[in-house]
Amino acid sequence: MKKESLIELCLISKDTIADCPFKNDDETTVIRHSNNKKWYALIFKLERKLFINLKCNPDLAAVLKYENPSITSGWHMNKKHWIKVDVNNIEKETLLELIRISYNLTASKKNKG
Repeated sequence: MKKESLIELCLISKDTIADCPFKNDDETTVIRHSNNKKWYALIFKLERKLFINLKCNPDLAAVLKYENPSITSGWHMNKKHWIKVDVNNIEKETLLELIRISYNLTASKKNKG
C-alpha cells in the first residue's frame, strides 16, 4: 500500500483532516479530528517501510503485539497506549479495524460511533 492510499483509509469521517505538522518534514502525516484536534493516526516511513501509529487500549495492544509481529509498541509515542503497525504486512481488514478503534478512542464523546 502507498502512503496516499493509507491516508484515504484513515479519513473515515468528514470531520477528520490530514496534515504535516512538523516543520521541514512533509513525509510524516498526522490524521486528526477536526473538532478536538486529537491525533488518531501518525503515518511515517522508517527504513523505507510504511508504518502507522494508532491509539489502542493497553490490554488489546498487548494481545495484538503478542499475536502479530507486524504490530509493536508505538514509535515515539506512549508505548502503553499506542501501537506501530507495519502497513504492508497486515491484513487490510485488521488495519481498518485498528484505525476505527483509534478514531473512536480519540473522538469527542458526542462523535463516537
